[in-house]
Amino acid sequence: MSMHGGRGGPMGAMGRDSDAQRAQNAQAPKIPNLFPRIAKLFTPYRGWLIVVAVLVLVAAATTVIPPLLIQQVFNEGLFPKTGGPNFPLVLSLVGIMIAIWIVSAGLGVGTTYLTESIGNKVMGTLRVSLFEHLQAMELAFFTRNKTGAIQSRLQNDVGGVAGVLSSTVSTVLGNTITVLAALVAMLILSWPLTLVAVIMLPLMVFAQRKVGQVRARIATKTQESLSDLSSITQEALSVSGIMLSKAFTQQGTEVARYEKENKVQIGLQVRQAMTGQWFFAMVQIFLSSIPAVIYLFAGILLTNNVPLTIGTIVAFTTVQARLLFPLMGLMQVGLDLQTSQALFARIFQYFDLQPAIVDSPNAHAVNSARVGEIELDDVIFHYPEAEKESEPTLKGITLSIKPGQYAAFVGPSGSGKTTISYLVPRLYDVTSGSVRFAGDDVRDLTNESLMSYIGVVSQETYLFHASIAENLRYAKPDATDEELHEVAREANIHDTIMSFPKGYDTLVGERGYRLSGGEKQRVAIARVLLKNPSVMILDEATSALDTVSERIVQGTLDEASRNRTTIAIAHRLSTVINADVIFVIDGGRVAESGTHEELLKENGVYTKLVSEQLNA
Repeated sequence: MSMHGGRGGPMGAMGRDSDAQRAQNAQAPKIPNLFPRIAKLFTPYRGWLIVVAVLVLVAAATTVIPPLLIQQVFNEGLFPKTGGPNFPLVLSLVGIMIAIWIVSAGLGVGTTYLTESIGNKVMGTLRVSLFEHLQAMELAFFTRNKTGAIQSRLQNDVGGVAGVLSSTVSTVLGNTITVLAALVAMLILSWPLTLVAVIMLPLMVFAQRKVGQVRARIATKTQESLSDLSSITQEALSVSGIMLSKAFTQQGTEVARYEKENKVQIGLQVRQAMTGQWFFAMVQIFLSSIPAVIYLFAGILLTNNVPLTIGTIVAFTTVQARLLFPLMGLMQVGLDLQTSQALFARIFQYFDLQPAIVDSPNAHAVNSARVGEIELDDVIFHYPEAEKESEPTLKGITLSIKPGQYAAFVGPSGSGKTTISYLVPRLYDVTSGSVRFAGDDVRDLTNESLMSYIGVVSQETYLFHASIAENLRYAKPDATDEELHEVAREANIHDTIMSFPKGYDTLVGERGYRLSGGEKQRVAIARVLLKNPSVMILDEATSALDTVSERIVQGTLDEASRNRTTIAIAHRLSTVINADVIFVIDGGRVAESGTHEELLKENGVYTKLVSEQLNA
């Protein structure tokens, strides 16, 4: 499908996946081993991880001491071989056990605080790093990906690994040490009973790996479904989406679309939750029944005159009981780690994308002495999404704009006018040829330096859901109130702002919907004026306005363009009659160029466009 629209610009995806696409998404790819990359996320916190490891080791080691003390309580305190119960010994042993439990509880609280702090910091860093990486991606990336899907990676996927990041280290270390210490204690107490207790563990580990693989595949599908839900929400509940659904009375259709995807999500969540439940049930039954088996086996040993004390039996079953939760915990963490790999795979998939437009190794700043000079030399351009199309959008454009000139680009819809305005600030790179700014190829300039000299006012004005003052200060965060008032007066919007009850503190609403079209455009112009660029790009900035608003805004633009190089993409030719030079773009080529009067004399494409608009 072609990715460039009627004005020569890229079209965003409509957010409706075909059945074939959905079926393709359902096939979860093989998940690579990402543990080395995940481990690197914890590198800045190595010191604290060592502290956590020490605390976990101490806490885990203390948990196996009480069962050994219990053996002494029974064998030496309550039922000694000679004499009656030794109450002072029982009292001291019980006191030691209570003290150990108190220390263990305190260590657990401290460990939880540290692991939660480290885990959430890692998650926060991961989220910010992903956001920063996405900010560096080229414009084409956002025209071919849904906003809701991108948001889902930042929120759902990163949020989905939060528990793994915060608790995995302490859980794995603590449970592993507890299990090992318990096994050592069991061997000390009775190696025959130990063999009976652990004979089924290898089979359980094998089964756990199989369950984890199934869960990972379901997790991938679940996150894809969440991404689709986010996309539907972003599309349908935005101001534009609500207006569209109401205008066409399609609220029921949108609800049905959301309900359908929600049912998919519910089914996947249930499948993910239930996968492995029978496995865990069998594990719990096995571990819970071991004490009974131990009593049975102990009876067999005693029947065959194998020496075994009541204290040993009680202590052994106590230690074995401590295996239940650590083993279940380790198996659950194993499943979580396998599941989280599916989420990490989606996160790292974005990290592995390299921005198509970056500074070259030898990039330099713009030559300020020549700012305003713009040249296109035999520019051929395909949109990245349309490389396989036979016809490029621009087909050998060559032109020159001098400093201070007001250069207008006119032509039929889809001729490539807006595309030219994308190439000058290097939102896209040319397929061949070159775009020069201040005498240098834009690919040899740093993007930051290039954009510092360019201001853009587009037809689709974007304002944040914030106050007017905050929207203006987006161009210059440290701007004073006086500077805001000055640019607002230049944009012919100050008096209108002051007529609002809250003045510059007035909230504009999402995408500025609380303002009229003309007011939004003038606020956008004021914002660009606050930036004070040397080059202004006006992309059909008045075509969506009514006649009165257009006249006001056009006057503002004419004033703002003084002493600046201006590139104006025009639909209404009346707005560019006084341009210093008019380039007529037709079929991706410069068909004509000159002033209004010169072009009328040629009786070519421009004359035809003028006649069509006059007749209309």
